[in-house]
Amino acid sequence: MQQATGTATREGELLWRPAATRVEKAGLYAFRCWVNEEFGKAFETYDDLWRWSVAQPEAFWESIWRFYEIAPQTSYARVLSNAAMPGARWFEGAKVNFAEHLLRQGALADLSRTAVFAESESLDSIDLCWAELRQQVVVLATYLREAGVQPGDRIVAYLPMSTQAVVALLACASVGAVWSCCSPDFGVQSVVERFGQIQPKLIIAIAHYRYNGKAFDRRAELSDMLAALPTLTELIYLPWADADTPQPPSTPEYCKLTWWRDCLGANNASYATFDFAAMPFEAPLWISYSSGTTGAPKGIVHSQGGALVEYVKYAWLQDDMHPAQVKFFVTTTGWTMFNILIGGMMAGAAIVVYDGSPTWPDHNRLWDIADRCRVTYFGASPGYVNALVQAEYSPQDNYDLSTVKTIALTGSPSSRDTFRWCYKHVHDDLHVISMSGGTDVSSAFIAGASELPVYAGEIQCACLGVDVAVFDGAGNELPPGEDGELVIRQPMPSMPIYFWADPEGKRYRSSYFDDYPGVWRHGDLVRRTSHGGFVISGRSDATLNRFGVRIGTAEIYRALETIADIKDSMVVSVELPGAQCYMPLFVVLQEGVELSNSLLAAIRSSLSSYCSPRHVPDEVCAVDEVPYTLTGKKLEVPVKKLLMGTSPAKALNRGAMANPAAMDFFIHFADNFRSRTDP
Repeated sequence: MQQATGTATREGELLWRPAATRVEKAGLYAFRCWVNEEFGKAFETYDDLWRWSVAQPEAFWESIWRFYEIAPQTSYARVLSNAAMPGARWFEGAKVNFAEHLLRQGALADLSRTAVFAESESLDSIDLCWAELRQQVVVLATYLREAGVQPGDRIVAYLPMSTQAVVALLACASVGAVWSCCSPDFGVQSVVERFGQIQPKLIIAIAHYRYNGKAFDRRAELSDMLAALPTLTELIYLPWADADTPQPPSTPEYCKLTWWRDCLGANNASYATFDFAAMPFEAPLWISYSSGTTGAPKGIVHSQGGALVEYVKYAWLQDDMHPAQVKFFVTTTGWTMFNILIGGMMAGAAIVVYDGSPTWPDHNRLWDIADRCRVTYFGASPGYVNALVQAEYSPQDNYDLSTVKTIALTGSPSSRDTFRWCYKHVHDDLHVISMSGGTDVSSAFIAGASELPVYAGEIQCACLGVDVAVFDGAGNELPPGEDGELVIRQPMPSMPIYFWADPEGKRYRSSYFDDYPGVWRHGDLVRRTSHGGFVISGRSDATLNRFGVRIGTAEIYRALETIADIKDSMVVSVELPGAQCYMPLFVVLQEGVELSNSLLAAIRSSLSSYCSPRHVPDEVCAVDEVPYTLTGKKLEVPVKKLLMGTSPAKALNRGAMANPAAMDFFIHFADNFRSRTDP
């Protein structure tokens, strides 16, 4: 280890550089050596490999396919049939199965080795070895087939982080069905807005859970969901933390009730003889959802093949996973990080799933898990680390964390102090990474590479095969040191194949390609550093970043419409130093109504129950009117820019406003806000 904590250089504050032995044992090293031999190259650095991966994308992605033996029994016409965005076609003619390739990785080591560790506030700790995981997946997949599930049918889930959620997703993929999931803290409206779009055939759900030491009974909510989803034919019910209340929720007459345990005992399926569905590369695998900023959340559809080749690349080459690794990321099933966590298994690594609060009963919780499960890759949000800083908590005082080799931080921008804390309070030989990407591609655009040095507060590199650039408003590439829009100039396989119920692709194009035709605009404000890294300063759009999870303003507005005393509203979110965020809600009240404690309680209750606890704002302010454009759009982004310190002259175009005087309040509010928060 060549550790360099606190070393200042011209480019930044160098915190760590990997030892030569670590570099030579990494998946990157083995892959680069093979590429050099196979293609007659002499690549020596990560940057060499990245430049080739974007200059020759067909050769790069074919090398991933061949080196990692994605589907050796299938053929394809060509790697990339159309390089335009949107509309790129990858590996046309190939037949693949996401679950089949993942489960095959268990054979890279002993099948008795743990594949999934499960920790929970609700249940005792358990683990599932690769042999058990394979068997449960094929038994459930066989049950689904016998229940009439066909390739392309949608299966939805209302599940916590658990072995059952992993088994269910992989069983769904095994038969070619399309997976979609919400976590149990989602309210009825949020779930129905998502699942109602995709007309699911079957749902797998729980009705109880525990969080932060409190028990939640969701039977009434689950019954309401079932009643609002008339295409359902079956509920597979999983009792969860409800020993005293075994009664399942009521179900509509069209929805058969089956217990999870009965599904797993329904047949004698064998992994050795199971027939995984051979799906076209572009066949849908799962549906995730946009944040819902401009309407109902959009159903983002990813493909079997796109997710497969991206996760193989990401696991082996960006995260440096291999069969001896254990990957742990604190997330929920409703966030794309659940999918990305499972992606670590594409390299034969084990994963840890945790259902509960990261700080209950105390700050030891996650580090106790990391110690007991011998975690090598520990992932959390910068906000979580900041909470530990404020609590003056140091995990190395209580645990042996020598197995932890990588700490990953995502969900919000990471500060220099966040990076420094990891080296001071975990240990000093760490690969600390941050990343940006998310639901849109179910992966990252910029992230880490284990052979590169770590600089405080910086994302190390553009991912292999991702043609990242930083643009100004006119579409010109900006030099290092200047803030601009994060854009992607060439397609990657895990970009969405389409949005659900968007047959002409209008919503898809408007979401990513309106600003720079043919170039993907992601919505992150970023600057490139002089040594090839990146620093994210926040979102450039109206998407809310709340405790590391991106949510949409439209969901909040729809929930507030149920409160008669509120005439109009607007919400924004601003990222602050120290991995904090500030989310104020501005409400226009009906005539004669005051912002009383009872109304504030109603707002919090409505947002928590209709959406989720993450949707509850930090502050509620009464305003005379919400500012609008001439075309009737709320001016969320200009208000956000004011709060971030942009001058009114640059943030506003009063000539394009329907009610320019409404902005005077927000200018004054922003001045007061900055006076409170500026150091």
